[in-house]
Amino acid sequence: MKDPEILLHYIDVLLKESNFTRAAQELYISQPYLTQLLKRIEHRLGTKIINRKTSPFTLTKAGVIYYKYLETTIANNQNLAKKLIRYASPKKEIIRIGVLESLGTFLLPELLPDFLAENPNIEIQLSETFPRNSETQLLNEQIDCYIGQTPESLNTELDFFVNGEENYYVIISPQSSYFKKDRFILNQDEYNLKEILQQPFVVSFSNSAIRHQVNGIFHKFNVQPNIVLESKSILTATNLAIKGVGLTISAASIIKRMNRTPINLLPLDHTLIQIKYFIAVKHKKKLDPGLKKLITKFTHLRIQPSIK
Repeated sequence: MKDPEILLHYIDVLLKESNFTRAAQELYISQPYLTQLLKRIEHRLGTKIINRKTSPFTLTKAGVIYYKYLETTIANNQNLAKKLIRYASPKKEIIRIGVLESLGTFLLPELLPDFLAENPNIEIQLSETFPRNSETQLLNEQIDCYIGQTPESLNTELDFFVNGEENYYVIISPQSSYFKKDRFILNQDEYNLKEILQQPFVVSFSNSAIRHQVNGIFHKFNVQPNIVLESKSILTATNLAIKGVGLTISAASIIKRMNRTPINLLPLDHTLIQIKYFIAVKHKKKLDPGLKKLITKFTHLRIQPSIK
C-alpha cells in the first residue's frame, strides 16, 4: 500500500486502539493484514515505527519522522492538485480567497453556499491566515481576493468593495465587580468607559484587525491597557472573557456564536469602533467572470449582525 492518507489513518487508529485486533475491526480489514502491513513498512524503512511493548502504543523516534513525512506528502499532494486543477479542468474557475479564520467562520457561510450552488463550475480555495499575510498574498497574486475588515488600513495597490458593519460590546462576566445581575445589554452610558478600560483585558494578537481598533480605543482614552492574556483568535479571547479571565471587546457576530451564559454587554459607540467588511482585489488586475460574480454577491449580502 502506497496511499499516504490511508497509511496515516491506519497508524492513527492503531495508536488509538493500541491493539491490532480492535484496530483491524475499526478499519474493516483483517488483523493479519494490518500486522503484515506494519511489518512491511518497518522492513522497508529498516527500523521500528511503533512501540508495541508500551500501553498505549507510541511512535518511536523514527516513527515520528515517518508520521511527519506522511503528513507532508499528503499536504504536497493536495497543493499539487490545487495548482493543477485549472489545467486539468480548464472549464472550472478557481477563486483563491484569503480570510482570517475567525472572520471566515461568520462571513463565508453567509456568502459561499448560495454562490457555489449558482456557479457549479467554480471551485473555492481558502487561505486562512492573518490579515497582513492575506494582503501580501494578494499583492503577490498568490490569492485572487481577500475578505477582511477595516478597509481604511489596506494597501493603496488594492481595490476594495465594502459591505456591512458590526455592533461591538465590552463583555463583562459575573466574576467582574462591574457585573449587574439579571441584566444582559447595559445602557451605553451605564459606566464610565475609561474606568472600564483600566480593568484586566483579554485581547487578540496585535496583527488582527480588531486589535488595531481596540488599541485605538485605549489610545483615545489615554489608558495603558492591562492585558492579562493574548490569543490568536478573537473567538478564544471572547470565550475566555465570558469565563471571567478578563474583559474583552468583541463583535455581535462573535458573541452570538457563544453559549448563552449570564454576562453583561456594554455597547460601544459607533464613533469609537466601527468595523466594515470588505472584499479586496489587486488594483488594475483583470478579474475573471466568477470573481466578479463573487464580488457582486458579497456586496448584496445583508451583513448587520446584532444582539437583542
